[in-house]
Formats: sequence, C-alpha cells, structure tokens
Amino acid sequence: MTSTPKADLIARSNRLGSDPRVTNYAGGNTSAKGTEIDPASGKPVELLWVKGSGGDLGTLTESGLSVLRLDRFRDLVDVYPGVEREDEMIEAFPYVLFGKGGAAPSIDTSMHALVDAAHVDHLHPDSGIAVATSADGEALTKTIFGDRVAWVDWRRPGFQLGLDMARIKAENPGTIGAILGGHGITAWGDTSDEAEANSLWIVDTAEAYIAEHGRAEPFGPVLAGYEALPEEERRAKAALLAPHIRALVSTDKVQVGHFTDSPEVLDFLSSTEHPRLADLGTSCPDHFLRTKVKPLVLDLPATATVEESVARLAELGEQYRVDYQAYYDRNATADSPAIRGADPAIVMIPGVGMFSWGANKQTARVAGEYFVNAINAMRGAEALSTYAPISEAEKFRIEYWALEEAKLARMPKPKPLATRIALVTGAASGIGKAIAHRLAAEGACVVIADLDLAKAQAAAAEIGNTDVAIGVKADVTSEAEVIASVHAAVLAFGGLDLVVNNAGLVLARSLLETSEADWDIQHDVMSKGSFFVSKAAARVLIDQKLGGDIVYISSKNSIFAGPDNIGYSSTKADQSHQVRLLAAELGGYGVKVNGINPDGVVRGSGIFSGGWGAKRAATYGVPEEELGLYYAQRTLLKREVLPENVANAVFVLCSADLSHTTGLHIPVDAGVAAAFLR
Repeated sequence: MTSTPKADLIARSNRLGSDPRVTNYAGGNTSAKGTEIDPASGKPVELLWVKGSGGDLGTLTESGLSVLRLDRFRDLVDVYPGVEREDEMIEAFPYVLFGKGGAAPSIDTSMHALVDAAHVDHLHPDSGIAVATSADGEALTKTIFGDRVAWVDWRRPGFQLGLDMARIKAENPGTIGAILGGHGITAWGDTSDEAEANSLWIVDTAEAYIAEHGRAEPFGPVLAGYEALPEEERRAKAALLAPHIRALVSTDKVQVGHFTDSPEVLDFLSSTEHPRLADLGTSCPDHFLRTKVKPLVLDLPATATVEESVARLAELGEQYRVDYQAYYDRNATADSPAIRGADPAIVMIPGVGMFSWGANKQTARVAGEYFVNAINAMRGAEALSTYAPISEAEKFRIEYWALEEAKLARMPKPKPLATRIALVTGAASGIGKAIAHRLAAEGACVVIADLDLAKAQAAAAEIGNTDVAIGVKADVTSEAEVIASVHAAVLAFGGLDLVVNNAGLVLARSLLETSEADWDIQHDVMSKGSFFVSKAAARVLIDQKLGGDIVYISSKNSIFAGPDNIGYSSTKADQSHQVRLLAAELGGYGVKVNGINPDGVVRGSGIFSGGWGAKRAATYGVPEEELGLYYAQRTLLKREVLPENVANAVFVLCSADLSHTTGLHIPVDAGVAAAFLR
C-alpha cells in the first residue's frame, strides 16, 4: 500500500489496537492530518482523518474514519460558547465533514483536530491509567517521565479538553504526550511512526517503573478462605451459579453473559483489599460505560456452598439495585436521561471468577475485558500510591451524558432472538445445522452439540466467531456428557433459553428383523437422549426464571403407522408424548414445549447420507439423488421438504408471535394426509 497519511494511520491503528497492553476492543482513537484536492474547487485542502465513534482500532478500515476539513474545524474555536455549553459543539461537526460517507465523529475529535501535530494517539493502556488514577498522579508523571510527558487534570472528553491539550502542547514544546488524569494517555508526532513510538514509550516506561518501584503486594495479603478453587471445581460451581446470576442481572432486561476465571480476577478476589477497591469502581470512561460504576461482589468465601451463594447473591442483588437508584437520584438533574436500569454488569464470585453481562455476547465479553483492565490499573496505582478514580459525580456525567444517550439511540433494532441462547443437538449436519444457522441469523447465540466435536466446531465456525456460536461434544446417550454440554453453554453465554432435541438416527427394519441392539440404540439416542437433554436444560431454565423453549424434532412417523420401521417410529412416538408431558409440567415456569414432525427430508440429512437413503431409493426404484423429489410427489403440495423448512418452523415456535403456544406439534411434510393430527 502506498504510504499516505490515511494509509499510515490505518496501519498504525491496527498495530496499536491489536496489543492488549495498549488498549482493548473499541478503546481509544487515533488521527492523522494531511492534504487532498477538494473536488468542488480543485484546490488543496487540509484534512483530518480520525477514528469514528464506536469503532475499534485493531480492526479499523477506511470506512471507520471520520474525515473533516481542518480550516473549518479551527473556525469553531471562534464560536465556542464555553465549557458549560460545550456539548453544543458536537452538533457543528457534521458541517465540517469532508466528502461523503465515513463514520460519525466521536467526542474526542476536538483533541485530535486542535493539537498541533500531524499524528495523534489517544489510548487507554493499563500502565497509563494506573498513573492517571494514582492519588499523586501529577507528581508521579513528573518522576516517571520527566519533562517529556505533561499532566492534565481530569476533564470530561469534549471541545474544552481539545483546547486544553492544544495549549499544553504549545506551552511545552518538548513534550511527546500527556497523562490525562483519571482517564488515559495521549501522544503525538510529526510522522505516524513517531507518534506510535511515543505512545509505546509512555506505555513501556510506565510499565517498567511500576515493575521496579511498585509494592510487591499492592492488593494486600491473601484473604483466608478466598483463594481460587481448583479449576474443575470452580468451573462446575460457576455453571451452577450462572443461571441464578442471570436471573439477578436480567431484572430490567434480559442479558447475555461471559465468564472468566483469569489469574488477574482470581488474584484480585483473593486479596484483603478487593472489597474496598471494587467499591471504588472503575475510572476510565471507556471502562465504566461498559462495567457500570462498580461491580457486585459476593461477600462469601470460596468455600461457601452453591445454596449459600445463591441466597446471598439475591440479597446483594436487591441492595445493588437500591444503591444504583440512589446513585442516580443523587446525581441526576432535570435534563438527565432516564435511568437505564439498575442491574449490575459485573458479578464477581471469590474463588470462582467473574461474570460480565450485556445485550449480546460481544458486549458482555468486552465488559469483562475492561474490568480486567481496571483491575490491572488498580494494581499499578496501589503499587505506586493509592487508587483514586474520578468522582461519582463525574462518572454520572459520563454515564448519563446526552451524547452517550444519542449514541445508544443510533444502535440498530435488535433481531427477534437477540439475548436468547440456544442449544441444538445433532447440529453438525442436516436439519440440526440448518436450525442452528437460522437461530443465529435471528440473533441467538448458538451452541452446536454433536457426537463429533471436530464437526461441531467446524459447523459453529461457519456461523461466526465464538461470540455467536460454539461447538461442543455431546453423546446424548450419556447423561454426564449432556450435563457437560449444558454447562458449556452456560459458561459460554451465561445461560440457556432455547433447546432443540434434534439428535437422531434411523434403522428401518421390520419387527422380525429388528434386533435388541437396533431397538436400544434408537431409544437411547432419541427417547432417553431427549429426556437427558430436557432434564439438564430444565434445571437451568427453572433457575433463570426467564421462561424458555424446548423443541423436539419428532417425525411424521410419530403419527403415521407404516410397516418396517418399528424401532424408529416408536421412539418418535415417545418423543411426541414427551412434548405433551413436559408442556404440562414446565408451563408453570413459563417454559414452552413444542414439537415438529418433518418427513422426507433427504437433502443435507445426516440420516439419509448414512446409507439409508440409498436403501430407500433402491426400494422405490429411483436414483438416490432424486429420492427427495420422489417423496415430494407423495405429498399434497408436491414440494420437497428441506432442512431449512424445518428450521423455519423452529424459529416460528420460538418467536414472540407464538408466545402463547405450548404442547403443539407442527407437521413439516408438505402435506401427508395420513399423518394429519387428530
């Protein structure tokens, strides 16, 4: 790629954004200044390219940049009405944009435009925030960096901060950047390489100073009884607690979760100082906008039982909501946006780990990553001094900023199954795979469970990254493996809402040809397997108190009595009645249980590809590739049934449009009169 200010900016941004020491997802922003020809005049014009609102440095592309005319932006200084009305300046940004398209300018645009440097980086490294949130951060900045880095007292991002930064650079020509109190760092340079080098020098120098001069135990000694449990034990406990925690954090609106038991989290929770520091909360605006001002921390030792933990979490959850409402009431003004909900975003369990929550998996995961960053910043600040985040009032001004409210209002409308977590068995191929794809397309997080782990993971990868879908191994004839797959779903996404019993096989034989082994394997997979899956899922659904859906992929054969298929058809009849029984039993918990009766699904079917399709085609005297079309001619609609048709029915059953339907079987067979429900 030809070296231009814009190309250099994108390359630098991608490097900085890919280094977790420097910043994490969607954190910070970068810019470059340069000259291009204005098509309207044919004359050169000075431009600013800057990462737009909501973008991510690590994955930044040209479309994620805002492009502004610098001459017109600098004119805004003359009409600036003062800090009390600085938010009005953001309304002027669209009038200084250059060209068409591009991302919306962020609130940090002023700093990039007004600082007299060709390239500017604003970042949130843990080491920089550690200095920025130290009680004596200004003195530490002088000690650590000398005259190369300036200190800037906390100021909310905006036009005034841009003016302040421009003045500081002008008054201190030897500086390469600044520590922004309570917030992060900014660095600059005449070239892209120089700006990047200056950013990394600040990060590295702060890291080295903390390592050399910091206290050995910044969080204090280990708190007896709060040490990390062994991995298997803590993850098992986490899986049992997760549904209860999801119920707690979904009081205002349903959330998706992420679990981490990283060393940073476990070490923090095992320390004597963790209650004090957790109560102080995060400081960097990018942090607490995602984590809320402070986490909910279970105040019981790691040895507490699940039952004791659940009871105490319920009490703490109520208190958290009361405290958050009080925080809002203390700080809100007549023009503040309405409270957005009082549920915690971070829930920490000593000895176990941390659950983070959000509107989707990515949001939840990023919230957790940010709190780990906050822990690292606290460690650095406590190692050098005392952790002193920005005040509660300033946090509120950020959290309930009208500009943040406007950003939230611009977010796209959620898809129909957003926040729903689905587990589909036998989903590496055929009907199950089609169901998984449809549910994910409608916004659900999907767990593909299959006997073959490699195929399950490959099928999940086709859908998207692990924020959208994961693959797990599940032999449904093993209750232990079924429970493990449900636990994997819960730890991956925070809970479970939608279960599809799809795993199956067929051995089409007459009564006299059907062996005991033939009978047992089919009943083990479909009858007993569905029982195991529904039982394990029901535990989660009941604990969550959010309702849910269980769907059985049964068959036309559960209704239709045909010859030479006693093993398969009888187990499908068993599944069919499980639907009715569980609909009656689980309705009181808000759980809907429904079934689907497909027939003649040949294309993409794992059952038919196992040799059964060839046998049926031979029986009917048609080529195997035409078997589906042959079956279609037996139907009233004369249409071939595809896996996607079954997937469509699953979606409809689980959508809001059928919120009052349970105990139903939907035929997806293109019309088989003999299988009409009576």
